[in-house]
Amino acid sequence: MPLRSQSRPCPVWPSSILRTERGLGQRQLAARCTALGRPMSNTMLSRIELAKRRCDIDDLVAIAEALQVSPLALLQDPGAT
Repeated sequence: MPLRSQSRPCPVWPSSILRTERGLGQRQLAARCTALGRPMSNTMLSRIELAKRRCDIDDLVAIAEALQVSPLALLQDPGAT
């Protein structure tokens, strides 16, 4: 019997850290993502940051672009060395 993959939200670890370091609120970052062509509400962003919502690759790329970082930077645990 084949194993079924379970879809789990993947936290976008440092997005809230990078966001606050840049002086951005969730509404501001969501607005930037929307302006880049990926409609996003602050609630949607909050749920992604808290790993309560799946982060699609389109979301990941838009958040990274809005924060001016690599998408890979958002996938790395901020506590990792």
